[in-house]
Amino acid sequence: MGRLGKKIKKQQAINSANQTASEKEAQFNEDGTVNTSLYFHPEWELTVAEKYIYQFRHQKLPALLPDQLSIAGIDLIEDEDDIIVETFLRNTLAKSVRFEEVDLLLLDAEGQVLAKKRFELDEVSEIPGLSCMPWRFLFGKEDRVAVDIPAEGWKIAFELKNKTEEQEHLLDLDETWEKELSSLQKENLQNLVATLPKLSPGEINLMGIEAKFNEDDALAVVILVRNGNEKNIKLETIPLVVEDAQGDVVCEGGFNLSNFEVKANTSKPWTFIFPSSLIQKQEPDLSRWKAYAPAASLPQT
Repeated sequence: MGRLGKKIKKQQAINSANQTASEKEAQFNEDGTVNTSLYFHPEWELTVAEKYIYQFRHQKLPALLPDQLSIAGIDLIEDEDDIIVETFLRNTLAKSVRFEEVDLLLLDAEGQVLAKKRFELDEVSEIPGLSCMPWRFLFGKEDRVAVDIPAEGWKIAFELKNKTEEQEHLLDLDETWEKELSSLQKENLQNLVATLPKLSPGEINLMGIEAKFNEDDALAVVILVRNGNEKNIKLETIPLVVEDAQGDVVCEGGFNLSNFEVKANTSKPWTFIFPSSLIQKQEPDLSRWKAYAPAASLPQT
């Protein structure tokens, strides 16, 4: 198969394929296990020799129990800081399955994590029932947990998460905030984040922390951007409306952001400044206030 070029870095999960499925039907064994049939993604382009190698490796796989989804490692290649792992995705359900995203762990012989990553699998499409499909996954430098990756004894596995375990929601501070805030201010923010109502899975919302007028009559508001997703989010623009204790609109406007990212399951504070020209109510009652984005203006997940 050879080494893969740099082009794979732009693809995340590599798919090079043309449909060629084994004519052999899935086999049900006397002990209740299943031998899957080999299936190639319709867009893969493989030589006869490559197909033969996959068929040979597929025949070496152990049988599985019915109604399982499994992943088996075939080969591992290190390309500078990247790790390319070739696998078989196996489906012993009677019906086809569609993967949207999966969390994968690369493990050593002792079960220690070498790398971990969440993969978007839109390109995989469907895996037919009772079949086994080869696929390649790329772990980047940022996904590595260990420096040294063994050539042998490794394995790849789905990361199974206990739905009953609630992931801790943390504070995400920008580098400039890390430098400017005192230890006490950071601790106060951490305590605030820890005591806020829990977000629903996938929920993104805004919470006002502080609002005050500057000497030039501009209103500076500190907003906590809260991310309840299990993945990072990036915001390019945020339209904001500020209302005072009377429910009157104090100001509204849109903000263009540059590389503004909120990490998974974290809340990130940011200061937004409304110039005096955008102030709609003079001498507002800011003893109680709120800031929000108009409906449908935040990412939907």
